[in-house]
Amino acid sequence: MQSFLQAFFPDIVEKMNNAQQDAYCIFDSQILTTFVSSLYLAGVFACLVAGHVTRRVGRRNSMLIGASFFFVGAILNCAAVNIYMLVIGRVLLGFAVGFTNQSAPVYLAEIAPARWRGAFTSIFHFFLNVGMFVADLVNYRANTIPVWGWRLSLGVGVIPATVILVGAAFIPDTPNSLVLRGKLNEARASLRRIRGTSANVDVELKDIVRAAEEDRQHSSGAFRRIVRREYRPHLVMAIAIPLFFELTGMIVVTLFTPLLFYTVGFSSQKAILGSIITDVVSLASIAVATLTVDRYGRRTLFMLGGGVLLVCLTGMAWTYGAQLGSNGGKAMPRGYAVVVVALVCLFNAGFGVSWGPLKWIIPSEIFPLEVRSAGQSMSESISLTLTFVQTQSFLQMLCSFKYGAFAYNAGWVVVMTAFIAAFLPETKGVPIESLGAVWARHWYWKRFVKLAPAPPAKQDDGPGPA
Repeated sequence: MQSFLQAFFPDIVEKMNNAQQDAYCIFDSQILTTFVSSLYLAGVFACLVAGHVTRRVGRRNSMLIGASFFFVGAILNCAAVNIYMLVIGRVLLGFAVGFTNQSAPVYLAEIAPARWRGAFTSIFHFFLNVGMFVADLVNYRANTIPVWGWRLSLGVGVIPATVILVGAAFIPDTPNSLVLRGKLNEARASLRRIRGTSANVDVELKDIVRAAEEDRQHSSGAFRRIVRREYRPHLVMAIAIPLFFELTGMIVVTLFTPLLFYTVGFSSQKAILGSIITDVVSLASIAVATLTVDRYGRRTLFMLGGGVLLVCLTGMAWTYGAQLGSNGGKAMPRGYAVVVVALVCLFNAGFGVSWGPLKWIIPSEIFPLEVRSAGQSMSESISLTLTFVQTQSFLQMLCSFKYGAFAYNAGWVVVMTAFIAAFLPETKGVPIESLGAVWARHWYWKRFVKLAPAPPAKQDDGPGPA
């Protein structure tokens, strides 16, 4: 927004008005990247703390803590009069992201019936994109308000923060979390509330209690346990899934969509409108993923998404290279600018049916209860660390690598798709506390994960004495 840039980033406004400016380098500003990336750096530290807090106080209370940070951070950003207030507000929002991103997917995975767990968890990503869509709608209108329109954009964040604060007060904590904290009666009541009063919850509760008892048998902490040999596949996935998620080019294409559209010649208002269009595509594709992930499985969506992302990133690298050139001095013809919009939309569709929702589904379901909070915390902290690195470096990377930035991500899509095909087993429809058997049957991971021996059958001693 012009009013926002004039208030805090006048050097960018000067470059935007310079007809000789390299189009790739307009937004290459260390102050701007600090404003964007500070949220993710704060989120990294929050995630590491949130794993312990979520385990101790429960999934629901962790979401309440995150909502409080959201509320204060949004108010501080709205009232900002200098860049320092903006960055501090972003840091508080980062703490909020750390707590809610760690606890909400686990909450959804633990309360969901096994046959619908993928759909339940993908809802998190769906509403994340609903928030992005609403934010872009607000930005589109606020961009027409001179001087203070940006305050509306940043301040409206108090509304979802309030929804989380109020909404979390009316939901039960998960049975898994309650059992882990020794609250068996509350866990039974929570399970009945979730499954229905007429449901027989004894079998599911017994599985949760067994998992909790196994957790208590370990004397070391969850972060120390997860590096043991028997948790090797879980540790690898905790690192690989967020690593590959960030290297899909998601940050390049989604977070900076308005900047990309501005680069190819769109006005500020049209760039925001283009972002709204891609948001609609994302929501539609995530809805498709929600309806299909428990029918066709996680691996099928990964393979489909990988092919689409590869085509789009290769197409964008060629279009930018051929039309803007290596010095960004050319003006992209309108027809090719439309091609860029189409490729970005197709990219969002491929991402929305695959890595978008599956990034939340896989880490939330694959970890055993005894390392679940630690695994989710590790996965999210790695993701936020990489997001920080990319938001800190992408604008400079675009300025330096030009169209090669897209080819870089295309190469990684090939690697990650091959990795998923070889090393991620299918988990659809398997109860969350029974996934150990899936790893124990995998061609590679079976050397690390062994099924616990079944308890001996009770011996029949025959009829008692007459």
